[in-house]
Amino acid sequence: MGRKRTMNRMAMRTDFETEGEERAEEEEEGADDDEEEDGAEDDDEEAAEEEEGEPAEGGDEDEDGEPKPKKKPKKKAVKAPAKPRARTVKQVRLKVVWGVFSNSNQQQAIYPFPQEAEARAHAERLTGDKKTSHFVQKVKVPMDKE
Repeated sequence: MGRKRTMNRMAMRTDFETEGEERAEEEEEGADDDEEEDGAEDDDEEAAEEEEGEPAEGGDEDEDGEPKPKKKPKKKAVKAPAKPRARTVKQVRLKVVWGVFSNSNQQQAIYPFPQEAEARAHAERLTGDKKTSHFVQKVKVPMDKE
């Protein structure tokens, strides 16, 4: 299978631009000849208008005699008001403690984390006294400011 040939777009553009320049030069040369014949009458009118302070007829035109497109003022996009940023809540530092719970998940007592043995002893005592099961579980609570 042969390779697909790709077109060199840059070379094509430069060729097109040079052709356009040559055409423009030919049109200008042809336009100069026509202006010399009719130019004598127009020069007198233009000179009179320029003396009065008014621009010559066709002041809004290009060299080719085509009217220049008027530029429209650009409208600025209206920005929507900025939404207030929601403040992030400061994260509260937590500490782990031992909680003694009943069978219905009601917290009966809290012990500091190093006192796990005391928490388990309390749970066993409540189980024996009330004849319902109690258990010990880790609980996270906010730290007190010291």
